[in-house]
This record gives sequence, structure tokens and C-alpha cells, in this order.
Amino acid sequence: MAYDNRTVQRSTQFAAFEEGLRGFMQRVFVYMGLGLGVTGLAAFFAATNPTLQSILYAPGMMWVTILAPLAVVFFLSFRINSMSFSAAQTTFWIYAALVGLSITPLLMMYQVESVARIFFITASIFGSMALYGYTTKKDLTSMGSFMFMGLIGVIVASLVNIFMQSSMMTLVTSALTVIIFTGLTAYDVQKLKDIYYQADSPETSGKMAVMGALNLYLDFINLFLALLRLFGNRRD
Repeated sequence: MAYDNRTVQRSTQFAAFEEGLRGFMQRVFVYMGLGLGVTGLAAFFAATNPTLQSILYAPGMMWVTILAPLAVVFFLSFRINSMSFSAAQTTFWIYAALVGLSITPLLMMYQVESVARIFFITASIFGSMALYGYTTKKDLTSMGSFMFMGLIGVIVASLVNIFMQSSMMTLVTSALTVIIFTGLTAYDVQKLKDIYYQADSPETSGKMAVMGALNLYLDFINLFLALLRLFGNRRD
């Protein structure tokens, strides 16, 4: 009887953990989805507002617009532990809006139908890899480390290509970016399951959900932009 009671207790604890994990993951994906929505709205507003374009994309302001999201994401990453949950959320929404403003010139180079098509292709790839990362029993740590090293190489190559302006280099780095962020999507989703163990309070869990959403958001956006460069139809 004691054995049966212990078995029931372990089963109950496991079920409670699984339910909590599902709730945590749902929260992460809701934040990520809302972040993409904020990005889309910001990009649409910028694309349809010539006055805003003349301010944000003027020669002196262009680099500020491009680098602002990078500054915010570093700020959020380094200060997340000392920030409140509400401040972390607000910073994430600000970051998502700034990304929308920064990528608007690129989006405007492509046909609207092409942007929509690539978005749904990205969503399909992302969803498949997220499901794999959540359900697989295989440890993806080594793959994640390999993909991260590849990402550093792509970043360096992209910075060099700013000065080289090589179309072949752009093609190669975009193809590698697709591969890297496809793999990182699965890795980051699996890592979220481990992160959930570390939450010791609702406040901490909330901030972890924000950071998890940020990681998945970055995976999605980078995958989307790389696919757009590879397969998007440019405006005439």
C-alpha cells in the first residue's frame, strides 16, 4: 500500500509538472506571437507614413534606426535579473516595435504577396522545428553549440560583406542563416524545458517566459529575413 501511495504521489507530481510546463510554454509562445504582431504593426505604420520614413531612414538616422533594436536586446539580456516582470515585458514590446521600424526598408523592397508567402513558409518551418524540440528525447545541446558557432561566422561574414557588397556572399550567408536558425529553433525550445526547472517564483517564471519569447522571436525573425532574401520577389 505504501508503494502504491508513493507511485500515486509521483504520478500526481509529474502530472502537475507537465501541466505547469505546458502553461509556461504557452505563455512563451503567446508573448512571441504578440511580439511579432507588434513588429508587423510598426512596420506597416512606417511603410505607410512618408513623414516617419523621412525621419527614420534619413542618411544620418539610418544607422540609429538599425542599431537601436540591438542596443535594447543587449540591455534586456543583461538587466533581466534586476528588472521587474512588467519592465521586462515593456522592454520586449519596445524591442519588437523597433525591429519593425528597422526592417521596413527591406520589406518595402519586396512584393506584399511575396512577404506574406515567405511569412507563412517561415511559420511552417518554425512550427515544425519547435514541435520537434519540444517532443524529442534527444539532447540537442551539442547541435545548439555548433549552430551558435556557425552564427558567429555568419555575423562576421555579414559585417565583412557590408564593405564587399558581394551578391554571392549575401546568398551564401542567407542560406547558412536559414540552416542555423532552423536548428536553433529546436534547440531553444528544448532549452526552455530546462529553464522551467529553475523558476522559483511567479515573478521569475514570468521573466523567463519573456526571455524565452525573445529567443524564439529572434529565431523566427532571422529565419524569415533570410528566406525573404533567398526566395522573395522584389518590386519592379
